[in-house]
Amino acid sequence: MILQVIILLAGFAMLVKGADWFVEGAAGIAKKLGIPQLVIGLTIVAMGTSMPEAAVSITAALNGNAGITIGNIVGSNILNILIILGITAVITNVAIQKSTLYYEIPFMTGITLLLLVFGVTDSAITFAEGVIFLLLFLLFLAYLFVMSKKGAIEEEEEEKDIPVWKGIIFIVIGGLLVVKGSDFTVSGASEIARFLGMSERLIGLTIVAFGTSLPELVTSVTAARKGNAGIAIGNIVGSNIFNILFIVGMTALICVVPFESKFLIDTAIAAFCGVLLWFGTVKHKELRKSCGIVMLVGYAIYLVYLLLL
Repeated sequence: MILQVIILLAGFAMLVKGADWFVEGAAGIAKKLGIPQLVIGLTIVAMGTSMPEAAVSITAALNGNAGITIGNIVGSNILNILIILGITAVITNVAIQKSTLYYEIPFMTGITLLLLVFGVTDSAITFAEGVIFLLLFLLFLAYLFVMSKKGAIEEEEEEKDIPVWKGIIFIVIGGLLVVKGSDFTVSGASEIARFLGMSERLIGLTIVAFGTSLPELVTSVTAARKGNAGIAIGNIVGSNIFNILFIVGMTALICVVPFESKFLIDTAIAAFCGVLLWFGTVKHKELRKSCGIVMLVGYAIYLVYLLLL
């Protein structure tokens, strides 16, 4: 049991550091090749923050651990809003951009409901549904590009100017760490679930979801402490959209992803989180401490529900 916990923690550490190095290396090379900073921010950096979820979900699907695949994505999306934004809002009021409030949050909620519909109709995410998700993902990328050109979305910070050889090393080592880290995470989580008699659904929605959301948690809380949490909501909402469209879509292209009936409630809760975030920010155009507390209490209630059922 202790060994499995060590393997799980090592997997999380490898995922976080591997994704960080992969993004730094890829963005550095892209900059050397003259690719605009805007494009780098919207593609390499954005997708890089979802690498832990992607690696774990695809590895779990290939290993037949469907409970971890869907649980990781749905659990991460719930945790991103209720825990990460909840903690950030308790630290400081978090402003929201108009585009995030009126376009991105409704879009995130809509595709979460679409995931729910797909789960109800087939009890699985099929190849065709994966294609639909990826087409919507491309549409979302196009939207981000247009909005950024208009100046409606803030860009990522300027990437470090690193030599190409160093960028290649970062990509290779980072990629290997992410791949091996995902193996460790899925293996450790599965063994712990079996030892404790927990379902893969529960461990995917909680432990694995928390581990793969560590990059977003550290980034958001650090930004809040430095008084620079202005684009935290947009980043979290964007990450949630990437999780469903890109990760579930890609996984479904590789193999059919079974969608257990119990996930219907979890996915509905994920959609409700989007509604809660919208109502919590629409009046004052920012996420305030009071709403942050409601979010944290909401997650505590959800956790009790998971443990009791």
